[in-house]
Amino acid sequence: MSQTRSFPIAGLEPGRQVVALGLAAVLTVVVINVLLVGELSLFFDLCFVVLCMALALAVRTRDFFTIGVLPPLMMVGVFTLIGLTVPDVIAEPRDGVVQAVVSGLAHHSGALVAGYALCLATLAFRTRSEKDPRPRA
Repeated sequence: MSQTRSFPIAGLEPGRQVVALGLAAVLTVVVINVLLVGELSLFFDLCFVVLCMALALAVRTRDFFTIGVLPPLMMVGVFTLIGLTVPDVIAEPRDGVVQAVVSGLAHHSGALVAGYALCLATLAFRTRSEKDPRPRA
């Protein structure tokens, strides 16, 4: 009797590659959103949440910690970059970098919490399904 995994998608990508993919994807979403609307909107929030789950699905098992801490670091990093270059996208034009980052985190905290929770839940589900000792029929 062969054992099959209960979770159909088992990530095979190394943690570093998934981090690079996540950063490239979130920066692409930022550029598209700013070009379309001129600020970060619900589009960014929804894409961020979906991206967090996709990264949790893509990473291999031994790199779970890397992806488990990625969503907040990714959002802070992106907002810092935005605060350094074009702070009016996430805050008032006269705000400094720190104020822009804090404003961005405050406005998009729902997406951060939802994306982080979904990422951790996906990693927990994958951990449980990959360590399930019961044979599958």
